[in-house]
Amino acid sequence: MYMSPNQDMPSMPNGTDNNMKSMMQMSFYWGTDATVLFSGWPHNNVGMYILAVIFVFLLAMAIEVLSNQPLIKPGTSPLLGGLIQAIVHFFRISFVYMVMLAVMSFNGGIFIAAVVGHTLGFFIAKSRALALANREEDKGSSSVRNNV
Repeated sequence: MYMSPNQDMPSMPNGTDNNMKSMMQMSFYWGTDATVLFSGWPHNNVGMYILAVIFVFLLAMAIEVLSNQPLIKPGTSPLLGGLIQAIVHFFRISFVYMVMLAVMSFNGGIFIAAVVGHTLGFFIAKSRALALANREEDKGSSSVRNNV
């Protein structure tokens, strides 16, 4: 940084002023004037803000679903299984960091969307896993009854 001849405050070398509105919010606030993930998005546009909230919600849900679902069937080759797991991990971690950056906007709506998305995704993933376990248990108990 260097001192601009017309200012008391240092400015960035590209000529942008440090006093611009681009200062990061450091406490939670409500409103559509958030910057979520990309500069200028949603840019005080209510429709784009709602889209940003939905996007963060869906990303958070996807994180939980990808974290809690077994994607590899028994008998899959170790190389193929490892490759599939690495690809799923790549996307899951990418989504995790995107949600983290979105929450760092300190916008209350974005924060709530992330928490509710994680919660609903966890619920969906765990209830599905429980349903599959119950179905397997029912198959096992019915085969035992048939053999008796």
